[in-house]
Amino acid sequence: MVKNSFISVLPQEKKGSIEFQVFSFTNKINKLTLHLELHKKDLSSQRGLRIILGKRQRLLAYLENKNEVRYKKLISQLSNAYSFGSKKLVNLTENGS
Repeated sequence: MVKNSFISVLPQEKKGSIEFQVFSFTNKINKLTLHLELHKKDLSSQRGLRIILGKRQRLLAYLENKNEVRYKKLISQLSNAYSFGSKKLVNLTENGS
């Protein structure tokens, strides 16, 4: 359901774009986070979550370095779509440095 709303935000020919990948990673992160709230000792899901967080972080860092306008637009779309609080949005935009 959430994924369909992002498909309408992005043009249909750009399903392999960085923006679409970040949206899909963010969707997976939200699902895993909800799962881990119920199953706190699920270590394989925790590992998967850390892997996906790293991939999204690297994509965002790459986009920020290559095209800052697209990066800022993506961050604003993510904050609107997921209604992140300022604390969560900061975690989303950190590049690990």
